[in-house]
Amino acid sequence: MGRTWTSMDDFEAFLDGGGIVEVDDDMPDAYRQAVFAFIEMHANSELMGGLTERDWIPRTPGLRHKMAVLAKTQDEIGHAHLLYMVGADMDIKTRREIIEDLFAGRSKFHNVFHYQAKTWGDQVAISFLVDAAALASQQAVFKNCSYGPYRRILKRIISEEGFHMRMGEERMLRIADGTEVQRTMFQQSLDDWWWPSLQLFGPDSKPGDVLLRWHIKSERNEVLRARWVQKFVPLLMSYGFSVPDPGLTHDPATDSWTSGPIDWEPLKRTMAMRGPDSARRIADAAANWADTHWVRRVLDNAPARAAGVAA
Repeated sequence: MGRTWTSMDDFEAFLDGGGIVEVDDDMPDAYRQAVFAFIEMHANSELMGGLTERDWIPRTPGLRHKMAVLAKTQDEIGHAHLLYMVGADMDIKTRREIIEDLFAGRSKFHNVFHYQAKTWGDQVAISFLVDAAALASQQAVFKNCSYGPYRRILKRIISEEGFHMRMGEERMLRIADGTEVQRTMFQQSLDDWWWPSLQLFGPDSKPGDVLLRWHIKSERNEVLRARWVQKFVPLLMSYGFSVPDPGLTHDPATDSWTSGPIDWEPLKRTMAMRGPDSARRIADAAANWADTHWVRRVLDNAPARAAGVAA
């Protein structure tokens, strides 16, 4: 057993002083539950994001892009399993229970993976907008995360997510220099994916947000969201694309952009598993899990068989 704390005040003082909690520490139950829920949602999102990429392996145009989608699929699903191991070590659920809860619709994953990528332009918008939003969120956690195992695994995940974001930029630049048909396709994808990407950051952080108080996150949602808008609005406009936000405003004095009113109902629907593609996405993943049951059964029985042979 690792460290113990006599009270929540002592524990929070430890966190405020830059302390790092390890898996064998006797952490307060409320902290354990909050960290686990955060990691579980992150892991689920990595897995569902990887399955989104997997859907496009046979449809990706050109061998070069196909190889990149294969690599990205492997990265995202690998991230999920790294996070599932970190979550399982917290002794709240086993790794298999976490995955089965996801496929049964009992746990959550990020809003953007409740939508379907219908065109190659959608895939480019996901790489360009969604991956950048996810990377910004992950960097804000890594910066000051008080849970050591999560912080250490984030270092690897963030390094790979950075490549995904750069891939999105490269794809967007190719389309920006492409034909009018390609540019029109990508503009439609921007119209469809701008708001889901922006909503990935979530509504404004509440004053008593324990994720901030316990140094699981280091930035408020609205700060991350505003920073993302400030980066991508001028970037997209510089390449001749429009941002689908009629309430978008620009302050010439500070050269800053501010988004208009945000409709949070689509986010609420996805978090309730009622997004545009939620049912299909979960059903497909659950069917794949069921179809591979025999592999897990063989692996589970392997030690017993080995013991029998040895005897």
